[in-house]
Amino acid sequence: MAYLRNKSMEFLKRFEVPAKNPSEDAQRRWREAVGTLVKNRRRRFRMVPDLDKRSQPEALKMFLSDSQEKLRVALYVQKAALQFIDGTLTHPLFYIRAEHPLPELARQCGFSVSAEELATVVRNHDTKNLRHHRGVDGIARKINVSLADGIKSDDTAIRAEVYGANQYTEKPPRTFWMFLWDASQDMTLLLLAFCALISVIIGLATEGWPNGMYDGLGIVLTIFLVVMITAASDYKQSLQFRDLDKEKKKIDMHVTRDGYRQKVSIYDIVVGDIVHLSIGDQVPADGLYIDGYSFVVDESSLSGESEPVHLSNAKPFLLGGTKVQDGSARMLVTAVGMRTEWGNLMETLSQGGEDETPLQVKLNGVATIIGKIGLAFAVLTFTVLMARFLVDKAHAPGGLMRWSGEDALSVLNFFAVAVTIIVVAVPEGLPLAVTLSLAFAMKKLMQERALVRHLSACETMGSASCICTDKTGTLTTNHMVVEKVWASGAAQTVSTAKGFDELKSSLSENFTKVLLEGVFHCSGSEVVTNKDGKTTIMGTPTETAILEFGLEVEKYTKVERCSAMKLKVEPFNSVKKTMAVVVASPHAAGHPRVILKGASEVVLRRCSSIIDGTGSVEKLTDAKAKRVASAIDAFACEALRTLCLAYQDVTSGSDIPSDGYTLIAVFGIKDPLRPGVREAVKTCRAAGINVRMVTGDNINTAKAIARECGILTDDGIAIEGPDFRTKSPNEMKEIIPRIQVMARSLPLDKHTLVTNLRGMFGEVVAVTGDGTNDAPALHEADIGLAMGIAGTEVAKENADVIIMDDNFSTIINVAKWGRSVYINIQKFVQFQLTVNVVALMVNFVSASFTGSAPLTIVQLLWVNLIMDTLGALALATEPPNDAMMQRPPVGRGDNFITKVMWRNIIGQSIYQLVVLGTLIFKGKSLLQLSGDRSGTQLNTFIFNTFVFCQVFNEVNSREMEKINVFSGIFSSWIFSAVAGATAAFQVIIVELLGTFASTEHLSGRLWLTSVLIGSVSLVIGAILKLIPVDSISDSSDRRDGYQPIPTGPNAV
Repeated sequence: MAYLRNKSMEFLKRFEVPAKNPSEDAQRRWREAVGTLVKNRRRRFRMVPDLDKRSQPEALKMFLSDSQEKLRVALYVQKAALQFIDGTLTHPLFYIRAEHPLPELARQCGFSVSAEELATVVRNHDTKNLRHHRGVDGIARKINVSLADGIKSDDTAIRAEVYGANQYTEKPPRTFWMFLWDASQDMTLLLLAFCALISVIIGLATEGWPNGMYDGLGIVLTIFLVVMITAASDYKQSLQFRDLDKEKKKIDMHVTRDGYRQKVSIYDIVVGDIVHLSIGDQVPADGLYIDGYSFVVDESSLSGESEPVHLSNAKPFLLGGTKVQDGSARMLVTAVGMRTEWGNLMETLSQGGEDETPLQVKLNGVATIIGKIGLAFAVLTFTVLMARFLVDKAHAPGGLMRWSGEDALSVLNFFAVAVTIIVVAVPEGLPLAVTLSLAFAMKKLMQERALVRHLSACETMGSASCICTDKTGTLTTNHMVVEKVWASGAAQTVSTAKGFDELKSSLSENFTKVLLEGVFHCSGSEVVTNKDGKTTIMGTPTETAILEFGLEVEKYTKVERCSAMKLKVEPFNSVKKTMAVVVASPHAAGHPRVILKGASEVVLRRCSSIIDGTGSVEKLTDAKAKRVASAIDAFACEALRTLCLAYQDVTSGSDIPSDGYTLIAVFGIKDPLRPGVREAVKTCRAAGINVRMVTGDNINTAKAIARECGILTDDGIAIEGPDFRTKSPNEMKEIIPRIQVMARSLPLDKHTLVTNLRGMFGEVVAVTGDGTNDAPALHEADIGLAMGIAGTEVAKENADVIIMDDNFSTIINVAKWGRSVYINIQKFVQFQLTVNVVALMVNFVSASFTGSAPLTIVQLLWVNLIMDTLGALALATEPPNDAMMQRPPVGRGDNFITKVMWRNIIGQSIYQLVVLGTLIFKGKSLLQLSGDRSGTQLNTFIFNTFVFCQVFNEVNSREMEKINVFSGIFSSWIFSAVAGATAAFQVIIVELLGTFASTEHLSGRLWLTSVLIGSVSLVIGAILKLIPVDSISDSSDRRDGYQPIPTGPNAV
């Protein structure tokens, strides 16, 4: 036994893959280990990616990267050659127009350039052609669009008809008939169908019509039922995944239409749209750069080149599918959908499929081992049946030389029974049950505002032992308002009318002009007026709060902000923690003015003077600097986010100085804690999940919020990023377990923390992020959680789960559903292995001693349906309960099939084998059966008892530890429906389909007896749960300090 166990463990190691970014070698290794022992390869590996197809997009990217310049050069050479041959020095327009004639529809709609020509200009980076069209302005005129006001909303349908819609060609969705075809490709079912056909032919020849066809027809009808139910279940899963895919592709972009800036779906963008792009956005289509600041694009997703591309009016070509790495800009859309390079690549990109989850792979290994055991039992059963038959045949008159149709039917039946044992023994449903459970959980999570992008994330989240979360928008509401302002030496509460009046009265007109200039010009957000004449602010919540404050100041002081041309913009940078803008200010005596805004401590260190309430500039002495620092600390201790605003007049607008600024004001921004966050953090602690806050805010603000929501405890540490990154590896190993707050952190600090938590301490880490710079940490973490509202497209693309409402409580729901998936699959495996063991042993033992199998082919197929598809539906789709969050997470090295499960499997199997064995050998006398039909009646009773043992054991499997298995049973209508339908159809099979299923009518006494014997499984289950199980070895490599999961009747 020890040898077999070691061999099994060694074999299962080939089925170990990481939850994230598995290597191709690991993926190929487990595929090879499965071998040929698969009943239905099409169905079992339907959700497994094609590794050969997956490599095609990368090869295509490399090809595009290598050949793009060659194609452009070839195009220019071709044009030049044709012009030379024609003997003309005319402009290249001659050749272009011949190649891209203007369609009649485009001419009728008032456009003077074709879709193909527009697409070619950007795709080939054709600067010569662009110059011929008079640049971006000329292209805009030819497609009838104003670069200031954008297109008219009424024209979108016409533009989509002429230039195409922003849709990509996708593979058509699989229909129900495709799933029906996949389900029918089961080799064992095809063999049984062949046996049924031979059975009908021989039966008709020996018994005549209609008696001779009942056995074969019964098998065919049962196969049809199995295939239909399997296909329906798979099709339902595909619909759920289709809904999830649609949700994943929802991206909104900012465009200017009808003179107003507004949000539209990426799929509604048309040629001529003016699109606003900022850091982290995905470029929605091909287009031309109009204007912007410090605009840098990452084209690696398209070309494979990692070097960022700086765009400007001299290099204006923007390709769809690329990502904005820095800066902001406006672009004119020139090609959409399949006319873009990205559109042509999308179809190939979608063919690789998604990585299988570790649980799916692990259960493929379990299924392979059990399948081999089942095959051995099937061969043994067939051998024993044939041996007994041949021995009896040898002693019969005529011996082995005389064969009849009945003999042929007997041999055929032996073979069919062996095949059916393989059907029951090979648990194809194990890995597919994971897919079913994940599909169900992902659908429910989408309703709870969490979009799971990768299947494995939902599974892995159930094992999360640590969550590194942002503060702003995740723990807080992200609905910000300026609560306090420090200006001219005093702090005022501006959220009240009285405080605002006091601030207004203390400021002069000169100071107010400087303040408003800083507020409105040093901002990445924009104040816009919509169609209704209402003023709205489009931008981040922090900048929105400051702009709203500026509008209030403007309203009550009657001092209007002055317009000024921006000469240079340095967007907010999470490393520098500041943003700066150079403007041609009317208040700077003809000099450019640099306005700086950012983290209070950073800006204050760069200031050397301060402006007072009269507008006069004074030197910032050490004493004054300390007073400002004290005000900043006071704001932070009240859980306010603090920002400083400063300016400096310079001689040149090309450089942004590093110091010498004049401090204008300090803002204290209130961002209230989200309702339910404190309770969610408490739930995490009870569940063994450590919550750490990682934020770029002031440490006092971070500590105040952390204490308010229960993250920072008396024995925890709050540390600043600069201090953290100077620690040695040994120092980090000592302090990381106690770190609960990290303030003023850089994205690199978050990445370092995550790497060490995973590497040093073996924790399963979930990380939240919203910015482009959070992408490395999201990628490194076991589960990357991107914010749906505040998150950039780059962050979302690198995340595994998108939190649609940016709410920390939603993260807890993801963890709860993740645990539910894991536990539900454990329940299903426990149930299925019990059925496997009993079905194999009953048929083998009966064949060995009686020469026949008590369960017929039809009956075994029905049992297979109960334990496979229906069992998965019932147990793998149960919703989570709060008790799941009162136990520690599953560790990385914990065994999936636990000792608790083995206890339940072995205990239930022994009970069922004893009962069924007794019935096989002593059933007639115990049940007082007699007469010609007593044998068939006994076999029917054994079949009925066996099925009801499984029905009650299914109920028993709802709780692996708790005695009360009926708790919340009606909260899962699927479980109740499946259990009820199984019992009802069992009655139909026994009482109405006896001719096809080889069953006999049972009296009320026998029905009651079989149900009672089955219900004893509940009593056996309760007794088993009183037996304590030593689980120390299962959790021996746990490093998180939690105790092993308790066992016994009071455990979860």
